[in-house]
Amino acid sequence: MTAPAPSGVLYGLIADATVWPLFFPPSVHVEQLDFDGTRERLRMWAVAGDRISSWVSHRRLDVGQRQVEFRQERPSAPVETMTGLWTVEPLGDGSRVTLEHAFTVVGDAPADAAWTERVTRANSRAQLQRLAWLAERWTRLDDLVMSFEDTVRVNVPAELVFDFLYRAGDWPDDLAGTRPLTVQEDTPGIQVLALDGRSATGGEAVRISFPAAGRLVHKHTRTSGPLAAYTGEWTIEPQPGAGLDVTVRHDVLLNDDAALDQDAARRACDEVGRAGRRLLEHAVRHASDAVRVL
Repeated sequence: MTAPAPSGVLYGLIADATVWPLFFPPSVHVEQLDFDGTRERLRMWAVAGDRISSWVSHRRLDVGQRQVEFRQERPSAPVETMTGLWTVEPLGDGSRVTLEHAFTVVGDAPADAAWTERVTRANSRAQLQRLAWLAERWTRLDDLVMSFEDTVRVNVPAELVFDFLYRAGDWPDDLAGTRPLTVQEDTPGIQVLALDGRSATGGEAVRISFPAAGRLVHKHTRTSGPLAAYTGEWTIEPQPGAGLDVTVRHDVLLNDDAALDQDAARRACDEVGRAGRRLLEHAVRHASDAVRVL
């Protein structure tokens, strides 16, 4: 892929994998496990065809050569091994980005090899296409990315708040429009939600839960209207003394029209924020009601 942006800018977008869920369509969530400035371990979740795959990736970052090597430590079946290399090279007034993969599948099964190649190519092209899109707008990225959050402090058990947020299929009728149409959970802790596509947040979302940490992250995989991408996170943090803080965070990537139309951008972000606050209020009310019953 060639793009009209400096190689350092593109390398930075590739090297900082924590921004991938917002910037790259296939990426759902990334957790940085270890990092010493050059080598890192990441836990990654991504859309792979019709499933959500997860693996641990080792990466070596070489800022001088503008390269990022990667190796999957624990690939998702049917992949047995997966390695690769990102390379960014200066090219005239822009840059060339190359993404390489090498893989094997369990038992060398032809059908599994064909599926892995097809999914890897599709995801690679999606990443490179979005990287080119970002490169064309690299001087305006600060205007295209918006982050905001709301927090409430409450004196209720954290597990009751998390329970409400997690059981999205049981949300009450007055959350219509926010409540998913269906919730599919083939892998414990990973949910695929079908949503009312008329909202700004689109028609589908993937959620990953971390109950022990009191966290629930989400990526809306089909957005609409002003939002080019939307990710978010719920966190439940016990506070010293008593009580806990419940926070809902939103990160959005605006499309060009929304960036130029500030009213459209504000309306979209207001809609996202209102939905988050309504869920926050219901989660707190649910926990408070449960405590009174007990």
